[in-house]
Amino acid sequence: MSNLARKLQQEQQQRTVQAPAKAPAKRNSILTPGEKILMFVFGAIVCFGATFMVSKQAAIYEVNKEIQIIEGNIQEQQKINSDLEIQISELSTYERIKKVTEKLGLTLNEDNVKGVEN
Repeated sequence: MSNLARKLQQEQQQRTVQAPAKAPAKRNSILTPGEKILMFVFGAIVCFGATFMVSKQAAIYEVNKEIQIIEGNIQEQQKINSDLEIQISELSTYERIKKVTEKLGLTLNEDNVKGVEN
Protein backbone atom coordinates (compact mmCIF):
# COMPACT_ATOMS: atom_id res chain seq x y z
CA MET A 1 0.00 0.00 0.00
CA SER A 2 2.82 2.26 0.38
CA ASN A 3 3.28 2.26 -3.37
CA LEU A 4 -0.33 3.05 -3.82
CA ALA A 5 -0.08 5.84 -1.27
CA ARG A 6 2.99 7.23 -3.00
CA LYS A 7 1.24 7.17 -6.35
CA LEU A 8 -1.71 9.03 -4.90
CA GLN A 9 0.63 11.56 -3.37
CA GLN A 10 2.47 12.03 -6.67
CA GLU A 11 -0.81 12.43 -8.55
CA GLN A 12 -2.00 15.04 -6.07
CA GLN A 13 1.29 16.91 -6.35
CA GLN A 14 1.10 16.81 -10.14
CA ARG A 15 -2.45 18.14 -10.01
CA THR A 16 -1.44 20.98 -7.72
CA VAL A 17 1.62 21.73 -9.86
CA GLN A 18 -0.34 21.55 -13.10
CA ALA A 19 -3.12 23.81 -11.86
CA PRO A 20 -0.94 26.95 -11.74
CA ALA A 21 0.67 26.01 -15.03
CA LYS A 22 -2.64 26.38 -16.83
CA ALA A 23 -3.12 29.58 -18.79
CA PRO A 24 -5.09 32.12 -16.83
CA ALA A 25 -8.67 32.37 -17.90
CA LYS A 26 -9.45 35.30 -20.18
CA ARG A 27 -11.25 38.13 -18.51
CA ASN A 28 -14.38 38.92 -20.36
CA SER A 29 -14.45 42.70 -20.62
CA ILE A 30 -17.79 44.45 -20.52
CA LEU A 31 -16.88 46.63 -23.52
CA THR A 32 -15.21 45.52 -26.71
CA PRO A 33 -12.37 47.61 -28.17
CA GLY A 34 -14.74 48.98 -30.83
CA GLU A 35 -17.20 50.09 -28.19
CA LYS A 36 -14.39 51.73 -26.23
CA ILE A 37 -13.39 53.70 -29.34
CA LEU A 38 -17.00 54.74 -29.90
CA MET A 39 -17.31 55.84 -26.28
CA PHE A 40 -14.12 57.90 -26.59
CA VAL A 41 -15.35 59.54 -29.82
CA PHE A 42 -18.74 60.26 -28.22
CA GLY A 43 -17.06 61.80 -25.16
CA ALA A 44 -14.84 63.95 -27.37
CA ILE A 45 -17.88 65.17 -29.33
CA VAL A 46 -19.74 66.01 -26.12
CA CYS A 47 -16.73 67.96 -24.77
CA PHE A 48 -16.34 69.82 -28.07
CA GLY A 49 -20.06 70.62 -28.18
CA ALA A 50 -20.06 71.89 -24.61
CA THR A 51 -17.04 74.12 -25.29
CA PHE A 52 -18.67 75.41 -28.48
CA MET A 53 -21.90 76.26 -26.67
CA VAL A 54 -20.09 78.09 -23.87
CA SER A 55 -18.09 80.16 -26.35
CA LYS A 56 -21.23 81.10 -28.28
CA GLN A 57 -23.01 82.10 -25.07
CA ALA A 58 -20.06 84.32 -24.17
CA ALA A 59 -20.26 85.96 -27.60
CA ILE A 60 -24.02 86.51 -27.19
CA TYR A 61 -23.40 88.08 -23.78
CA GLU A 62 -20.88 90.52 -25.28
CA VAL A 63 -23.28 91.50 -28.08
CA ASN A 64 -26.13 92.05 -25.60
CA LYS A 65 -23.84 94.22 -23.48
CA GLU A 66 -22.96 96.34 -26.52
CA ILE A 67 -26.66 96.64 -27.42
CA GLN A 68 -27.48 97.92 -23.94
CA ILE A 69 -24.67 100.48 -24.11
CA ILE A 70 -25.89 101.71 -27.51
CA GLU A 71 -29.50 101.89 -26.26
CA GLY A 72 -28.30 103.99 -23.33
CA ASN A 73 -26.50 106.33 -25.75
CA ILE A 74 -29.66 106.57 -27.87
CA GLN A 75 -31.75 107.50 -24.83
CA GLU A 76 -29.24 110.19 -23.83
CA GLN A 77 -29.28 111.62 -27.36
CA GLN A 78 -33.10 111.58 -27.43
CA LYS A 79 -33.14 113.52 -24.15
CA ILE A 80 -30.68 116.06 -25.58
CA ASN A 81 -32.81 116.37 -28.74
CA SER A 82 -36.01 116.93 -26.75
CA ASP A 83 -34.26 119.59 -24.64
CA LEU A 84 -33.09 121.33 -27.81
CA GLU A 85 -36.60 121.19 -29.28
CA ILE A 86 -37.92 122.87 -26.13
CA GLN A 87 -35.24 125.56 -26.46
CA ILE A 88 -36.19 126.08 -30.12
CA SER A 89 -39.85 126.49 -29.22
CA GLU A 90 -38.94 128.94 -26.44
CA LEU A 91 -36.60 130.97 -28.66
CA SER A 92 -39.01 131.08 -31.59
CA THR A 93 -41.93 132.65 -29.75
CA TYR A 94 -43.39 135.73 -31.41
CA GLU A 95 -42.78 137.99 -28.45
CA ARG A 96 -39.09 137.11 -28.28
CA ILE A 97 -38.60 137.60 -32.00
CA LYS A 98 -40.32 140.98 -31.78
CA LYS A 99 -38.04 142.06 -28.90
CA VAL A 100 -34.93 141.03 -30.83
CA THR A 101 -36.01 142.87 -33.96
CA GLU A 102 -36.79 146.03 -32.03
CA LYS A 103 -33.44 145.78 -30.28
CA LEU A 104 -31.72 145.57 -33.66
CA GLY A 105 -33.69 148.53 -34.99
CA LEU A 106 -35.85 146.64 -37.45
CA THR A 107 -39.44 147.69 -38.05
CA LEU A 108 -42.47 145.60 -38.80
CA ASN A 109 -44.12 146.34 -42.14
CA GLU A 110 -47.48 144.58 -42.12
CA ASP A 111 -47.72 144.65 -45.93
CA ASN A 112 -44.60 142.45 -46.30
CA VAL A 113 -45.61 139.87 -43.66
CA LYS A 114 -46.53 136.49 -45.03
CA GLY A 115 -47.87 133.63 -42.96
CA VAL A 116 -46.09 130.29 -43.23
CA GLU A 117 -47.64 127.08 -42.03
CA ASN A 118 -45.59 124.25 -40.68
